[in-house]
Amino acid sequence: MDEKEKAKFLQTYSNLPINERKNIIVVIEEDNKEKQPISWDIAYIEIDKETEIGIKILKKLIKLDLI
Repeated sequence: MDEKEKAKFLQTYSNLPINERKNIIVVIEEDNKEKQPISWDIAYIEIDKETEIGIKILKKLIKLDLI
């Protein structure tokens, strides 16, 4: 995981109002499974732990220009 991209996400997350963090920001589909809505809070956990899903979330947020 790129540390600059992770830092950019963490900076954006820290500036969000607490209520906004519960909102869905991205939908992830894994290996032909159901689509999973991801909130800012879930994204934070996954990106912080640098999981495979976290990497997908981070790349998608960057692609969508949300961070």
